[in-house]
Amino acid sequence: MLHPQARALLDFIEARGIPPTHTLSPTDARAFYRERRAATQPLPAEVAEVRDLAADGPHGPIPVRIYRPLASGAGPLPVLVYYHGGGWVIGDLDTHDVLCRELANGAGCAVVAVDYRMAPEHRFPAAVDDVLAATRWVGREGAAPGVDASRLAGGAYTR
Repeated sequence: MLHPQARALLDFIEARGIPPTHTLSPTDARAFYRERRAATQPLPAEVAEVRDLAADGPHGPIPVRIYRPLASGAGPLPVLVYYHGGGWVIGDLDTHDVLCRELANGAGCAVVAVDYRMAPEHRFPAAVDDVLAATRWVGREGAAPGVDASRLAGGAYTR
């Protein structure tokens, strides 16, 4: 028996005629994923700050987005470096914005979301190289984005 929220999501997908992700091209899968988020996610929670920066990467700058939770003050915070879901093929900073805001407020830490290069355009291990480089960047540059790199954790959405 499915949880009612899971059933509602499946019913929504079926009613809209959204094809299974595995049957789509990467470009189409990304588009459907972005489009359906407006109907399947709550409104973004307010946070103290959202800032887009770039981490140094092995093949150029890696886009990152930093979230500071409400009532966080000005001092350095513990930090979660977050790698969005999507099987290394779909997803981006915007598709996981709501989740990152909720993580920041719920955990009381800064969240640094990483927009790594994705397959198939960028073959393995490009995404892994990017997430490792971004995590190392946070460790080196922690004070600049206002985080305490001695209290760093990494996390990802998996199914």
